[in-house]
Parts: sequence; structure tokens; C-alpha cells
Amino acid sequence: MRLQDALLGTKMPVITFANTKGGAGKTTAVLLLATELVQQGFRVTVLDADPQQWITRWHKLSAVSDRLTVVPYVNASTIERNIADARPTTDYFIVDLPGARTSLLATAIGLSDHVLIPIQGCAMDAQGGANVLELLQYLERRANIRVPHSVVLTRVNPMVTTRALLAVKGLLAQRNVDVLNIPIVERAAFRDVFDCGGSLHTMDETQVSNLDKARENARLFAEEMVRRVPVKRAASRRRRAA
Repeated sequence: MRLQDALLGTKMPVITFANTKGGAGKTTAVLLLATELVQQGFRVTVLDADPQQWITRWHKLSAVSDRLTVVPYVNASTIERNIADARPTTDYFIVDLPGARTSLLATAIGLSDHVLIPIQGCAMDAQGGANVLELLQYLERRANIRVPHSVVLTRVNPMVTTRALLAVKGLLAQRNVDVLNIPIVERAAFRDVFDCGGSLHTMDETQVSNLDKARENARLFAEEMVRRVPVKRAASRRRRAA
């Protein structure tokens, strides 16, 4: 079934990717979700708030689709207007936040339908993710703002489960943190797409190893996110406790 067939509503969800530590695979996850949704026919607007502007640089190299828009230099004072301006032409918003603690973090979370926290199997990534989880808990406790959120494990070795990854999984389980069923596996294609431009679907299978597996991983990741954050559920954004 095509992803688009699963959506029956007309709302436009905001999915925010956040980890206060850089190098967690955040921007790679943003690119994979955005391009896979576009591949299925959705209109996607990526709000690039990362000072490194990797998504913006990649987009300038690419001719992926006119259904994909990337808005650069998003900050705390512009993000709400950026969303409002693009809403008529967008099915999904995806926000790529800085890999650091900034004032934008709380603002973006408050505007989100779902916060996705990318974490590699290492202690530093887990701490960066914990900073985001603590803020989410604070907003719920002090402001009665409940924002659905999940962790996505990134750069997972497809052959070996490392001791560090097991430790991170154990820590997340102890804290009852929701973790996506589909991790993002370490694949050469996920690195090469930033250099080549385009998407996994425009890459040459004869030039990139295991491209079929990379495409399947991205597809399954996107399908899980659509099930968790379908367009018709966006009206429940920022649900407040009674």
C-alpha cells in the first residue's frame, strides 16, 4: 500500500528532529524521511534550523521534486511564520534543529505533532537525547503540554549489535521511552546522497553498494512514521492535559 493511501485527513503534521549533540544522524534521518514521503507523492517542507545547513546544501545540489521545499535559516523568531506561510502547499513539515541547546528547541517542540530523537549507540548521543526528553517532561509537568515523541536508533551496524548499543537500549527501556521499531542502519548510500544530491531513488545501483537495502530501510522508516503521525491526527497537536 502506498503511504499516501493511508492518509485520509487534511491537516499538516509537524515532525521535529532533535538531539542537542551533533553527529547523531539527525540530518540523515530528516533527509530520508523527507525524500521517501516525496517519493510517495506528498508535499514536504523541511525547515532547516541547523546552522550547518546540510539539508539546504544538499537541496541546492538536487533536483528531487517540486514537491520538496527547503526553507533555510529558520530560527525561534521565524519558525511559526515559516509554518504558516507554507501550510497551504504542504502535507508534512519536517524540522531539522541545531545539534545544541538553543531557545529554538522549546519553541519547535511546542509547535510539533511529534518529536523524533535520533540516537546512536553511544553514551554522548544518549545524553544529547536525554536533554530533549527532559525538556519534553518539563513541558508536560509545568505547562500541561504533552507532545508525542519517540527515539529512532541511527547508524546501527547491520551485522553486529555492539555493547554500547545494548546499553543505550537498556537505558531507554528503563525510562519507558518509546523507540521506533525500524532503526536507521549504517549504509554507504546514506552518506553518499549528501555528496551526490538527489535521493536514494535517483542513485545508480551499479555505483552504490546495498542500495536496495538502503531504499527498503528508508521506506520502512517512513511507513512507521506515517502510521504514528498521519495527517488526520494533526488536529490533536499540542494536546493539553485536562
